[in-house]
Amino acid sequence: MTAQPNANSFPFSLDRPASKQDADGFCSALSGTMEALLSVIEMETDLVRAGKLKEAGELQPDKARLIHEYTRGMMTAKEHAVALGNLSPSATQSLRRQHSEFQPVLRINLAVLSTARDVANSIVSTVAKAAGAKNATTPTTYGRDGGAPSGPQSARGIAVNQAL
Repeated sequence: MTAQPNANSFPFSLDRPASKQDADGFCSALSGTMEALLSVIEMETDLVRAGKLKEAGELQPDKARLIHEYTRGMMTAKEHAVALGNLSPSATQSLRRQHSEFQPVLRINLAVLSTARDVANSIVSTVAKAAGAKNATTPTTYGRDGGAPSGPQSARGIAVNQAL
């Protein structure tokens, strides 16, 4: 189990900004977090599209950390929106614009990940059906004990080589 980051691990303060410098610093740090997250998401999307799922999975720890920072930063920005807007209106507006440009990239990433999951589920389902088809024929002879033949049996399990 991993520990949750504490307030000191964020690249920005979670406190209410008291000066223009505090507001500018917060907006700049949150913007940097958004840019880093965007970069990781774009890499993940490209890797999944190229079928390099293992490499895409290796981005998960960084992506999770950046999502946590981004979410916490946006909650803090919302909580202190009035102070940020009053102390640094241009930086706040830039942050809003960047946030709105970020949303379509997230939607594309989610669509690519959803498609990859659907393809993987389809492959596993097809393999399971093929494995079960071997047992689908109904025996035409009586069993050892002279009992009537039983109906088709489904596959008892499949093995997946995850090293590929």
